[in-house]
Amino acid sequence: MTENIYGNTPPLLGAKNLTSTKEYDTDVLIYGVPWEGACTWGDYTGCELGPKQIRLSSARYSTYLPELDHINVEDHLSLGDVGDVGIIPHDVPETMNRIEAFAEDLWKSGKFLVGMGGDHGITYPVVKGLTNTGKKVGIIHLDSHYDNMPHHEGDKFARSTPFMRLYETEGVRNESLIHTGIKGPRNKPETGKYAKDAGAVTLTINDIREQSDLKKYANEIYEMASKDVDVVYLTICSDVLDFAFNPGGPVDGNGLTSYELLTMIYEFAKRGLCGMDFVEVYPQQDFNQNSAHFVSTAVLYVLAGHIHGGHA
Repeated sequence: MTENIYGNTPPLLGAKNLTSTKEYDTDVLIYGVPWEGACTWGDYTGCELGPKQIRLSSARYSTYLPELDHINVEDHLSLGDVGDVGIIPHDVPETMNRIEAFAEDLWKSGKFLVGMGGDHGITYPVVKGLTNTGKKVGIIHLDSHYDNMPHHEGDKFARSTPFMRLYETEGVRNESLIHTGIKGPRNKPETGKYAKDAGAVTLTINDIREQSDLKKYANEIYEMASKDVDVVYLTICSDVLDFAFNPGGPVDGNGLTSYELLTMIYEFAKRGLCGMDFVEVYPQQDFNQNSAHFVSTAVLYVLAGHIHGGHA
């Protein structure tokens, strides 16, 4: 079918198919990065299948959210799916260059960007592409883990490294890079030190859970991320959620509930985001594709916040 991205894969959430044009004539540009680099533990793999499965799962949904003042997102924003970055599995540096150039081209359109991973390594070239347009960037990073190692067995672009690369990126204000939801022993002792030395902010799961007003705290997080920058970017690793809510992601307990995550990202978006990504969804690990399905809801909450904040 010509309306599909490829094969039986539809555009995300019924978006317009923009894969054969450079005329980005929609308010929101959606893209996928079917990339997985080095596996950092055992054979836990498969997130390069994320963009395809997320799109397939999205076919079940409308863009209507009755719980958010009965908003129908497509009444306010037009959605376009530009397809996937062309990656080269055996060539990590060239793939990073391709992602950066692809993202930079989209950022130049001035539209709201929604990216689907892939592993978390994709966030570095996506944000690097944004800084190439002259923007100073703050980042809200929702994750269990810092992902700020210098390298993984020599690979500087592995899923455990993107925030070290972003610390080193001139267009990123490290003091406005907020590691949010950090928890658990899959972090290494040195990672907290790396963040502190770079000037980045750490907010743990306990910092979130001890708040009496989650919406107010989300706004405080946004204030930190938006200080002295031009734009704020949101990146979500699936494992910021407790594994009870994320069967198709890395196994991490003591995480956010789906309600807590959706509440926070809606508040961030009301304040103003330039774009987002959602990474580390593993279809092979998830018989019912619950995690892939959840991405549609997360994207819609961000877009609803974008609208309700007056940014549409």
